[in-house]
Amino acid sequence: MESSAGLLKNNYFGFLNIYKPAGMTSHDVVACIRKVTGIKQVGHTGTLDPFAQGVLPVCIGKATRLIEFLTDDKEYIATVQFGKTTDTYDLEGNVTAVSDKKVTANEISEVLACFQGHIEQMPPIYSAIKVNGKKLYDYARQGQTIDIQPRKVFIEKIELLNFDDIAQSAEILVKCSKGTYIRSIAHDLGQKLGTGAYLTKLIRTKSGKFTVQNSVELDALKNNFSHEYLINPLQVLELPVWELDKEMLEKVKHGQFLKNLKFNDGQLVILVYNKDEIAAVGAVEGDKIKTKKVFI
Repeated sequence: MESSAGLLKNNYFGFLNIYKPAGMTSHDVVACIRKVTGIKQVGHTGTLDPFAQGVLPVCIGKATRLIEFLTDDKEYIATVQFGKTTDTYDLEGNVTAVSDKKVTANEISEVLACFQGHIEQMPPIYSAIKVNGKKLYDYARQGQTIDIQPRKVFIEKIELLNFDDIAQSAEILVKCSKGTYIRSIAHDLGQKLGTGAYLTKLIRTKSGKFTVQNSVELDALKNNFSHEYLINPLQVLELPVWELDKEMLEKVKHGQFLKNLKFNDGQLVILVYNKDEIAAVGAVEGDKIKTKKVFI
């Protein structure tokens, strides 16, 4: 396997499917990849809380400009503890209430059905959402109250996987849209059941086409970073692809439009050369394809 960071500096373009360990911020992961590769142009897609773990897609080089084109559906396995609430809705917060009430697996499953589909969700006060240019957790840390507006999210699937009746702890599968707060689901579930609840563990098992089964441990990259870990964006971008001939490629290089022969108006198209190298992303406008982002 190639391990030369110097080579990567001259030929870097792609994604990494990192398994973020618990205890690190998503920014910590990016900083680690920058250090290992010597590449400054690194970014991640979709923040994971420090206590959370699992799939964290990371973009290398000019592939950071492709983040907006990635599908953003998510999948998680959440461990929820009933009987207490915390101010952060997770295990890192201060306990705000305690309940002796017990719940059953059937009760949990019945209430989970209420979260299915399009719902409005109140984000946690300890979150990075900005209100009036200031992050919510800054208001919370300063003891300030702020009017928080609910957010519309989509829960494709939510179901109980396991329940420990004695410990009053549940594992729940959640397939959802971008922007969904699993901590809020845990908190709201506890409120609906009258017991209180908070998140004790969170694993992201899927983000778009990036899955936990194909993820790479961060330590593996630290020890031997290789081109083999880089994922060609064509493997994870769900957009039509058009291979360019030499004449078309020259037009793209000079920012000229292409004649549209087969795509629908409004579509985005990945323009490639040499079979799998991305030249640009184009936007279809009637009988033309205009370059939106160029990579050559």
